[in-house]
Amino acid sequence: MVAYVPVRWVSPLLYGVVLVGGLYSAAAGLDDGPGPTSWRTAGFVTTIGALFALEAAGRRRPAARVPLLLARCTLIAAVVLLDASGLSQVLFVLLPFTAYFAFGRTTALALGTLRLAGLLTTYLLTAPGWYRDQEHVSDLLMLCVGLVLALSMAAVAVGEQRARLELQAYAARVAELSAATERNRLARDIHDSLGHHLTAMSVQLEMASDFQSLDPEGARRALNEARRSVRLALGDVRQSVRALRDEAARPTLSAALAALAQDGAARPRVTVAVSGDEDGYGPAELTALYRAAQEAVTNARRYARATQVTVVVRLAGDAARLEVTDDGNGFAPDAAAAGFGLIGMRERVHLVAGSVDIDSSPGAGTRVTVTVLRGATAKSGQTGRQ
Repeated sequence: MVAYVPVRWVSPLLYGVVLVGGLYSAAAGLDDGPGPTSWRTAGFVTTIGALFALEAAGRRRPAARVPLLLARCTLIAAVVLLDASGLSQVLFVLLPFTAYFAFGRTTALALGTLRLAGLLTTYLLTAPGWYRDQEHVSDLLMLCVGLVLALSMAAVAVGEQRARLELQAYAARVAELSAATERNRLARDIHDSLGHHLTAMSVQLEMASDFQSLDPEGARRALNEARRSVRLALGDVRQSVRALRDEAARPTLSAALAALAQDGAARPRVTVAVSGDEDGYGPAELTALYRAAQEAVTNARRYARATQVTVVVRLAGDAARLEVTDDGNGFAPDAAAAGFGLIGMRERVHLVAGSVDIDSSPGAGTRVTVTVLRGATAKSGQTGRQ
C-alpha cells in the first residue's frame, strides 16, 4: 500500500492552538485540575513539545507508521490529562486524520468510531443523563463535526496525491513511448539513407573487384561511383544531424528523386517522372514517398538484379500516388514481410495515413504502389522530418 504524505501544517497548527489555550488557562487561573499547577503546566508544555518532535521524526522516517501512530496516541492522551482547559480534546481528531494517509480510509474510520465510542462510554459511566446536558451533547456533536472535517480533508489530500502519482506514471509512460517512437524513426532513417548508400557502395566495389583485370576503365568508374556514394552517405549523416537540431533544409521531392536516379552503378537504369504540385503536402508526406521510392530502388538493385526501374509520382489535389516498377527477379511478398526495409516503409507511410501495396511474384518483377493523402499530417496534428 502506498503511504501518502499528511498535510504538514495541520498537526503543528493544532498543537500550537492547544499550547496557547493551555498556557492562557494556567496564566488566567482557570486551571482547577488536581496537583500543583506549575508542575502540570510544565508537563503539558513538555508533552506538546514531544508532539512537535514526533512530527519532525515522522517526516524523516515515514516508513515507521505503526510506532508513530502509537506514540502520537500516547502523547495526545497525556496532553488531555495534563490540560485542565479541555481544549486539547480536539487533538483526538488527528489520529484518524493521520491514519488516513498512512493506513487508508478503513483504519481512519475505525479510529474515528473508536473515539466516538470512547467518549460515549465515558459519558455513560461518569455522567448519568448526559444526553439532557447541553454541554455534553455539544461536545459530542463538535467531535462528530471535527471527525467529518478531518476525514474529508484527508480524503481530498489523498485523492490529490494519488492523481499526481498517476499523472507522473502517465508522463513516464509517455516519455518511454516517445523514446521508443524516436528510436524506431532513427532506425528507419538509418536503414533508408545510410543503408541505401552502403548497398550502392557494396555493389560498386564488387564491380570494381570483378573488372579490375578485365576492364580497368570499368573498375575505375565503379570506384568513382563508390566514392560518390560515400559523399552522399556523409551528406545524409549531416542532414540527419541538422534534422535532429531542427535545422534541416528539405529538398523538393522531384529533386530528391532525380538524385536517386543518378545514384549508384550503371545497373539498373532508373527513370523518374514526377507530375503535379507539391504544395499542400507536408514534409512527412513527401519524405514517406521519397523513402518508399528509395527502398524500392535499393531492393531492385540489391536483390532483384533488375535492368530497368521506373519511378512515377502523381501529385493530385487530394492524394499522391507513387509507383515503382522493375523487371527483376521478383519475390513472394508474404515471405518478405518481415524485412526491415518493408517494415520501415509501411510504418513511415502509415504514419501519414497512407497505404502500401506490393505486387510481385518470382520471375515477374515487382510493382510497389504507395498512396498518401494530401494534408493528412496537418489534419491529424502530426509533424514529420526526413
